[in-house]
Amino acid sequence: MSAEPDAPKTAASAWFKILAPYREPVTGRSIFEIVVTVAPLLAIWVVAWALHAHGLWWAALLLTIPASGFLIRLFMIQHDCGHGAFFRQRQANEWVGRIAGVFTLTPYHYWRQTHALHHATSGNLDRRSGLGEIETLTVAEYRALPPLRRFGYRLYRHPLVMFGLGPIYVFLISQRLPIGMMRQGWRPWASVIGNSLAALVGVSALVWIFGVAPVLIVNVVTMVLAATMGVWLFYVQHQYEGAAWARTGQWNRDEAALAGSSHYDLPQPLRWFTGNIGIHHVHHLSSRIPFYKLDKVLRDHPELDAMGRLGFWESFRCARLTLWDEATGRLVSFREARQAV
Repeated sequence: MSAEPDAPKTAASAWFKILAPYREPVTGRSIFEIVVTVAPLLAIWVVAWALHAHGLWWAALLLTIPASGFLIRLFMIQHDCGHGAFFRQRQANEWVGRIAGVFTLTPYHYWRQTHALHHATSGNLDRRSGLGEIETLTVAEYRALPPLRRFGYRLYRHPLVMFGLGPIYVFLISQRLPIGMMRQGWRPWASVIGNSLAALVGVSALVWIFGVAPVLIVNVVTMVLAATMGVWLFYVQHQYEGAAWARTGQWNRDEAALAGSSHYDLPQPLRWFTGNIGIHHVHHLSSRIPFYKLDKVLRDHPELDAMGRLGFWESFRCARLTLWDEATGRLVSFREARQAV
């Protein structure tokens, strides 16, 4: 990871005001981003269904790779709508977010609430709710667990579970119930049930038209690939070497955004497909900035470009980071925690 500046030119608390001019969405640009995301996704699916109908199931399967990229991008549009960043009008954000959620299998209002909690508590060791974030224990907490629960945490943090079974569980099971919000009235239930019913109607229609096999090979595989990549993105945005966590007394939102969120410097076209979400430290500093303006922020303020930068290939080393060591103030692996005893 690139070395960070010894003394940033601007205090973290000042960046919110500096970034204010970038928070105004451009309606025409937002509509354009929707079109160039949804139209290719639907076109790829149509071609894939046609290929499957002609017995070329392997070619249809290959097309799920670019389709998953466009589905991730659609999720980023939904994500910006949840922050009120994609359109000036609240209702425009609401409806685009709801419709996108049917494709991404993500109930818009439920996810928006859990994600807002993530933004409000990210990097705070005393406010780890488990909602909208990846569970991370401290070394001391892990050592205090009974053997069975310690095994469970190790299993949860294993890459095959975290990036294999985990995404399937989150999008196909967890988000079918308002987990963590079941006692907060009817709204979380309405969001989750409404999303599930709309998705069920859509999938049923596709099965009726094309059959079960094409839907499984084209649509379900696209969803699983996109979910896996989405969980990986969310993981490396906060679980990387150099990330900072703190207790409530030392925690500050703006400082946590800069020091606890990575700049995942992805190459093109991955940066385009992921809606610049790799510029995550800027996003956490000011979540109302539309994703299509995040790269301009870095061009205008190059001092932000070097902060928390994480390269594509080096990011894979982050998968081993599993525990927060309060003694050293860094994320460590299970092996490092064991050796420190």
